Amino acid sequence: MLINWYPGHMVKAKKEVKKILPRVDVIIEILDARLPQSSTNPMIAGLRRDKPYLKVLSKSDLADPEVTDIWQNFFRSQINMDSLAITTENRQLALSIPSRCGKMVPERGSAEKPVRALILGIPNVGKSTLINTLAGKKITKVGNEPAVTKTQQRVNISDSFYLIDTPGMLWPGAKDEMCNYRLAASGAIRDTAFDYDDVAMFAMDYMLQRYPQPLVERYQVDEWPDNAYDALGVVASKRGCLQRGGFDLTRVGDLFIKELRSGKLGRISFEEPDADIPYRDLEMVC
Repeated sequence: MLINWYPGHMVKAKKEVKKILPRVDVIIEILDARLPQSSTNPMIAGLRRDKPYLKVLSKSDLADPEVTDIWQNFFRSQINMDSLAITTENRQLALSIPSRCGKMVPERGSAEKPVRALILGIPNVGKSTLINTLAGKKITKVGNEPAVTKTQQRVNISDSFYLIDTPGMLWPGAKDEMCNYRLAASGAIRDTAFDYDDVAMFAMDYMLQRYPQPLVERYQVDEWPDNAYDALGVVASKRGCLQRGGFDLTRVGDLFIKELRSGKLGRISFEEPDADIPYRDLEMVC
């Protein structure tokens, strides 16, 4: 699946990050807890060297908690790296970020030498919401549509800590096809950049393999087909998406993806460290 969406301001943002990175003390990357690997920016790994790095897993209330714990342990095993899982409901977790960053650079953290933190993340990952929480007021525009933040800005959190905010950044063509599917399913990309049919097929195939029980509970169906297309047909019959000769794949795909994103299918993680669940219908949709 190709994603044809890479706004021009993201190109500029990438250049600005390369320029400013040597002048910051800590990198804070906001990741989607449901897909930490797919939502990380591969450019940073090649540029940070051993600079302190805090991986913040947002939307952890939508992710499988056991898998989130695995990811946090994985990140904490890396050199100069820490991890924190947050939710929009628990502000105290988010408010602990400045102190966590301060512990990673103990030589800074005063009014004379404030901690300078670069904060970044893919579109629609919750970065603007987090910045507003840390600042205690509305600093950046918040929205459910990707690419709300457009320009780089400095945000003073206290006399001893400030953020350098960057626009949400993806990367041309993303990393690989499975990454594209995960990003699309999570809502990181504008819906106009992909077909709901295609992404719904991927998401359903994943649910059948990894999380079949939530399907049983949500749609009150005990026995499910072993392929994504027929399984979406089951959902279509339960949600009134039938049409002459079959079912409306686009309509049921839209419905299914929205229920998945909202958490109505339960707490779902799309990936784990060093574990990959294949998309069995990939050849059919290509």
